[in-house]
Amino acid sequence: MTADLSFDVTAADAETGSTLVVGQSQPGFAGVTAADYLVRHLESTEAGHVSSADIPAIAPVQDGTPRHHSRLYTLANADISVLVGELFVPGAAARSYADALLAWAEANGIAEVAVLHGVPFQHGPDEHAVFHVATDEYRANRLPEGVFRPLPGGFLDGVVGELVTRSLEDRAPDVGVYVTPAHPPGPDVDAALMLIDALQSVYGVDVDASELEELSEQLRSYYAQLANRTASAAEEEPLSGYGYDDTTYM
Repeated sequence: MTADLSFDVTAADAETGSTLVVGQSQPGFAGVTAADYLVRHLESTEAGHVSSADIPAIAPVQDGTPRHHSRLYTLANADISVLVGELFVPGAAARSYADALLAWAEANGIAEVAVLHGVPFQHGPDEHAVFHVATDEYRANRLPEGVFRPLPGGFLDGVVGELVTRSLEDRAPDVGVYVTPAHPPGPDVDAALMLIDALQSVYGVDVDASELEELSEQLRSYYAQLANRTASAAEEEPLSGYGYDDTTYM
């Protein structure tokens, strides 16, 4: 992997929203799941994509039709553009990816970036919520006191870390990151639902989340049944049944 990695944004000459919502692939896939659900359940138009000749690509397929891995959409009834980034961008390429995205954002008058970000980290029951990391301007404009708790500590890396770092520079868009615990390997549908709820409360978009809620319930039921079967099998099959003496590790 060389240091001169580059990405290109190819986009139609069309009106964009003043806010760019970013859902990028991370362990747990909460952010990209939420962003993809948003563009599929609201009236949206695919307006462009991000690509690179320097790293291996993936070709997502839907109903037998291939698609670009990092797609840009505009929403018809909201002042928002959306990036659905299904490609996992390696750390060495994160800076170039962020540079290309922010150059496109600046050229199209995008004033702020909202990142939907699921992160695997240890958390208690009261921390299974949405936290924020935001510039002062973004917080003042979008996050009234007490709406979301600030993330108390840690660090952001990869594409998200690069976007936040750029927001500390002059002329860069304001950035707000919505962070929630995610559980790999994913997709963590419950985490995606939390991010969608956050986006609805901040930006006023109205999306029917019933399909995701149904999928979440199906997954919970499946894993509960799987856990029960595993526990039952462990009770019914002693170690001696696998050719081991039960006292081997005593």
